Amino acid sequence: MEKRKNSKPKLHIRKGDTVKVLAGDDKGKTGAVLEIVLEKNRAIVEGINIVTKHTKPSAGKPEGGIKKTEAALHISNLMLIDPASGKATRTGRKLNDKNKLQRYSKKTGEFIK
Repeated sequence: MEKRKNSKPKLHIRKGDTVKVLAGDDKGKTGAVLEIVLEKNRAIVEGINIVTKHTKPSAGKPEGGIKKTEAALHISNLMLIDPASGKATRTGRKLNDKNKLQRYSKKTGEFIK
């Protein structure tokens, strides 16, 4: 039998998770994951890695101006915060009661969501 290759890789964080930043200018800050970019292994986190974009006035937006937005961070620089304990934790996967793979906190051993 041939092994099937998953089209989507399984990551340690998901959209909606609260994460802590491990590296970069915003090291130590926490925020919620707004979006995951699978192709580049990056995530956009609320209030983290703010960049300024200058927009030129156009017919659609005659005012133009400066806009501050969140830029993507590499997933390796993020660590999940355990909802139960509120501390940063590594994650693993194991079977739950219903024989379904589910993420769990390696610090507390409890299942996550």
